[in-house]
Amino acid sequence: MEDRVRLTEEQQKSRRRRSIAIAVVLAALVMIFYVITLVRLGPGVTEMPL
Repeated sequence: MEDRVRLTEEQQKSRRRRSIAIAVVLAALVMIFYVITLVRLGPGVTEMPL
């Protein structure tokens, strides 16, 4: 019972582009949160005890 949907070449390319775009947006959000955290902690964050 092979009920799989076969995507066309164009659909596969579109899916890959969408996946890459989502990955780039996610990476950008991670970097934004990281920078905001560093800014909020201040310049002495490297001197704080663990």
